[in-house]
Amino acid sequence: MTRPQAEAWVPIDDRGLAYGDGVFETVLVRDGMPLLWPQHMQRLAEGCRRLGIPMPASGTLDMLPAQTGPGLKVLKLIVTRGGGGRGYQTPAAPEPRLLWQAADFTPQPRRWWDGVRVRHCRLQLGMQPLLAGIKHLNRLENVMARREWDDADVAEGLLCDSQGQLVEATSMNLFWLRQGRLETPQLNACGVAGTLRAALMEALPIQEVATGPQALNDAEAVWLGNSVQGLWPVARLDDADGNPLRQWLLGDAHRGLQGEAHALLGYPTASAD
Repeated sequence: MTRPQAEAWVPIDDRGLAYGDGVFETVLVRDGMPLLWPQHMQRLAEGCRRLGIPMPASGTLDMLPAQTGPGLKVLKLIVTRGGGGRGYQTPAAPEPRLLWQAADFTPQPRRWWDGVRVRHCRLQLGMQPLLAGIKHLNRLENVMARREWDDADVAEGLLCDSQGQLVEATSMNLFWLRQGRLETPQLNACGVAGTLRAALMEALPIQEVATGPQALNDAEAVWLGNSVQGLWPVARLDDADGNPLRQWLLGDAHRGLQGEAHALLGYPTASAD
């Protein structure tokens, strides 16, 4: 039986600690009510299915958001395979471990209103279709990519896969408007299929495309988004050395998609200048 632990000592044989053998979710919770909860639970279930980890009972998971208390919080859920097995061999009957933590959260509204500066990363994501889309615990590629810059003016870094195709930012999904079409990278080989991305794709005609970073040169608007931070319009794009490649003036197009996203999260939207 999986028992949730808010504060836990994780034993050294836990497979999530040793091998990244598990999945996680980060959920925005407003006064005890989780946002995009069905999408988070769907992705968690898919991650558990692909890894062969028993999914915690829905009743166990559903009771956790109410325990975060009043105000705006981020609820982090971690499901590992637990202990056991021999080396990489998994145990025949895993006993998964469910860990959770809630933390106060304050969004960054200036990034909503003024837009953000982003850059390309040198690191390329490895391609593994079996793990594509799910939020597994092995995020070393993202950690290494985030180490590429320490300039506080740069909000995020964009990642391509080993074939040079756009995938995502280090912790956010990527969207753009090109020739009147809303587009987002295909995530068939790597990357995380975000829950805000999923909700927006259910509501809007956003096309998944396989393309290199040159697509952003032709974009009328670019955004980064996730289910915690909301949607950040991109005002400036740099190369991996910090040289500017493209700048955008924020307008109606930026605010339109932002409004759709923020309505899902209870965040405000700036009016276009």
